[in-house]
Amino acid sequence: MLGGMKTNYRIPKWRGLKRWALAVGAVCALGLWSWAGEAVISTATLLQDMVNLRAMAEFPSPYYTCKQFSSYDRRSKTPADPKTWFANSDRGHYLRVEERDGRKEYVMMDADGPGAVVRIWSANPRGTLRIYLDGSDTPVLEAPMADLLGGKFPGLPRPIAGEYSRGWNLYFPIPYARHCKITSDQGDFYYHVNYRTYEKGTVVKSFTLQDLKALQPQIQALARRLEHPRRAVDLKIQARKTIQETLRPGERYQLDLQGPAAICEIVFRVQARDLDRALRGTVFRINFDGEPCVEAPLGDFFGSMPGINPFEALPLGITKDGEMYCHWFMPFRDGAHLELVNWSPETLAIQGRVGWSSYRWTDRSMHFRAKWRVEFEVPTRPMRDWNYLTTFGTGVFGGVAFAIDNPVKAWWGEGDEKIYVDGETFPSFFGTGTEDYYGYAWGSPELFTHAYHSQSRCDGPANYGRTSVNRFHILDRIPFQKSFRFDIELWHWRDCKVNMAVTAYWYAKPGAVDGFQTLGPEDLQVWPMPKYQPPRVKGAIEGESMRIVRVVGKVEPQDWAGLSGERHLWWHAGMKPGDQLILAFPVSKAGRYRVLARFLKARDYGIHQLAINGKKAGKPIDFYNPTVVPTKEIDLGVWELRKGNNYLTVTVVGANPKAVKAYMFGLDYIRLVPVK
Repeated sequence: MLGGMKTNYRIPKWRGLKRWALAVGAVCALGLWSWAGEAVISTATLLQDMVNLRAMAEFPSPYYTCKQFSSYDRRSKTPADPKTWFANSDRGHYLRVEERDGRKEYVMMDADGPGAVVRIWSANPRGTLRIYLDGSDTPVLEAPMADLLGGKFPGLPRPIAGEYSRGWNLYFPIPYARHCKITSDQGDFYYHVNYRTYEKGTVVKSFTLQDLKALQPQIQALARRLEHPRRAVDLKIQARKTIQETLRPGERYQLDLQGPAAICEIVFRVQARDLDRALRGTVFRINFDGEPCVEAPLGDFFGSMPGINPFEALPLGITKDGEMYCHWFMPFRDGAHLELVNWSPETLAIQGRVGWSSYRWTDRSMHFRAKWRVEFEVPTRPMRDWNYLTTFGTGVFGGVAFAIDNPVKAWWGEGDEKIYVDGETFPSFFGTGTEDYYGYAWGSPELFTHAYHSQSRCDGPANYGRTSVNRFHILDRIPFQKSFRFDIELWHWRDCKVNMAVTAYWYAKPGAVDGFQTLGPEDLQVWPMPKYQPPRVKGAIEGESMRIVRVVGKVEPQDWAGLSGERHLWWHAGMKPGDQLILAFPVSKAGRYRVLARFLKARDYGIHQLAINGKKAGKPIDFYNPTVVPTKEIDLGVWELRKGNNYLTVTVVGANPKAVKAYMFGLDYIRLVPVK
């Protein structure tokens, strides 16, 4: 459809043949229909795909594959060599570099058609992006990459394009009949390009700028729908079952529906004393036509875990007041059996509804699948590929929701996605980082929500605690004919243990099998996640806790990972040689102590003379370094210290010739060791 028009026309007698011919001509101009009677893939038809969840349940005809070009580290060749398989320099790699009109162009994509680009992502879009179609030397689209991916290019508004939590995404279809090449004239950036390749003989109308202008009413209407994705789907509900139940521990609720039909809406609202535990401990199952197709904790099924973490996406979402909705389209031929089993220690009050519509089952119809797995206390060393989904059969992959419990602030998601379709020995999707797959970047803890991807939870500080993310492949769904495997690297900056859980969403024809195990009560844990306590060196007197007696310039605490308490006392702003900072530090008992101290070094730090209680502590220390690094503990000597306040004086002496002459100073801590 385009603007409410249907592709099959009935000739109104009173309008006559001429008006009918004009209408058909307009439709053909936009590529919706061809005189030969074949369906034509065009920008207009692909735009419809962006909110058509019903189409997800039909195996695609004409058939296509979906693959990805990316800037992944080209050293990664085989899992037989772990050192290179987990290589992490995923920036600035291209198919080749070309010379054109006196400039370099970095080739990101080069693919034969018929096909369509369905997503472009970058963490740091650079230069001018150029898209060349069907062998032309003139780009069909040429624009600053940041504008095109950031929603600033005329005619491609948010949320079709936009920056979300430092990740730049363009979800706009660019079809091509014979060939597509995408370049940028600046290098050194991260990128993904997702694209479809249709079976030979498929009629595809290549994108033009005229299409962008002609389709503006449809594009603007689509953008408005994607801004409010819960209302974007045309559900066409014909019947509903209202649910209002109380489930005590061990109890279950069941609902049977007769086919052929298709579930198109599931809504639940749950009340319980401990809602996180109740939502994790209640299992949601659906059997379609006698096959177990859905099994997941109730809360996790809805795409954010654990608990109520609001987001609004096209197929799933959770409102701020706790209503969980599902718009995945779920057809069945004979019957559907829905079940809730409360394995938690909580009593649940459940309100909700299930809506369905009529459906004609065909040989292209597929069952909806959603299954969950969890693994507790997973060591981050050695690095590994962690499996999201392995399935055998014929189907279409639709997305994942992932959650991790991270016991440290450090970033957990350097790992790349690796997707193998139909027995591939090397993945046709090889990513550049976990957050990049989910459409954001740089390990950002910023929450965001979008029709196709979200970060609904990140406890913090930084990446500590629980994080929940999701991505739904709608325009960029991935068909498979025999098998599908999705691994993602567990690549953490720290050697620690994490808890991980994933819900995978896909469609498959009857008879497909998967690698998920039946859930048991022991799987349904919500582990306690204590409030973050930064690690501290035992016995340290933290620099940021010391009383400032005198200062020229400015002194303030500054966060810095890897330090005691993950902060230091930062002296900066307008110092010069001779200026002083005097700090008071407490001593509980008078006596002789060895004074040890840890500092920071950086390119704009100075040379400083330290003194304790007015006496110099050794020679001046040069705190210059090209990058910011903490020092080892420096021995400042043995001192007679009095009970109560003692004083550390820092005097600016000068700066290293290589340093930026800002004369800054950073103190992590001092530590007192009694000397007998």
